[in-house]
Amino acid sequence: MSRSRLSLPPFAALRAFHAAATHDRYRDAAESLGITESAISHQVRKLEDYLRTALFDRSGARAELTEVGRRYLEQIDPAIRQIQAATEAILPASGRSVVRLTLPPSLAAAWLIPRLGDFERKQPDIDLQLVPTTRVVDLARDQVDLAIRHGKGRWPGIEAGFLLEEAALPVCAPGYLEAVEGRPTAALLRGVRLIVSAHFPDEWEEWARAHGLEPPSLAGSVTFDAAEQALQVAESGHGLAMGRRPVVDDRLARGTLIAPFGGPDPTGAGYYLCRPAEPPPTAAARRLARWLAEVAAA
Repeated sequence: MSRSRLSLPPFAALRAFHAAATHDRYRDAAESLGITESAISHQVRKLEDYLRTALFDRSGARAELTEVGRRYLEQIDPAIRQIQAATEAILPASGRSVVRLTLPPSLAAAWLIPRLGDFERKQPDIDLQLVPTTRVVDLARDQVDLAIRHGKGRWPGIEAGFLLEEAALPVCAPGYLEAVEGRPTAALLRGVRLIVSAHFPDEWEEWARAHGLEPPSLAGSVTFDAAEQALQVAESGHGLAMGRRPVVDDRLARGTLIAPFGGPDPTGAGYYLCRPAEPPPTAAARRLARWLAEVAAA
């Protein structure tokens, strides 16, 4: 009896597509699989060739799933996660617990990663897997235990506890503003290059009004999607950026950036430690949550 041939695409291509479809950028997808961005792109196109259809729309600044791509992801996602769970069930137990934490890349780089040595010393039996992304991750779908989210603490189906207050203040490289004394002036703001965050396009207007100043013109300003890029440009002496604590704290402590106009102003937002309402967190996730709260309080 002849058996019909299974019509299955290469699994490497499926994994690459799944990673690309569940991350904001190919770079994040590549990091999650431990391969290069070009490998992700190559494998996704290989899958598209196999399926003879486009899974991503690449006409814009960022590749977006097509309708076919969204339907395909919905259908293969449970199968890939079932394969993952079945594999983990067979692998010998390591005696270590895995906790997945997602958070904004800027907070990961500036606040969490420099403190991970302390966590590893205190919790040596926990493998912490970081998922840095600007995307609001579906914690249940993506099997993420905890999230640090920026906002005001309200997300449907999520339990959120306050972690860190956010405060904003203009920052620049030492020497960029010569002999600035006292409070800022509208004339001073007109005479410098302002660096703008695409995520907070009104930040300079809000800050100026809070300080009794006429909102500065953004003509000649430069805009960046990532907070890290904005701070790097300011650090290089090319403008005045709006720093946000705690992300900017390390640079202020090292003196690579200064706050020429004094202390920060609360933005009304903050960082919250979040978890799905169901199921209850694992013991390892609770231990990580306690450590994060302790570090934030300190």
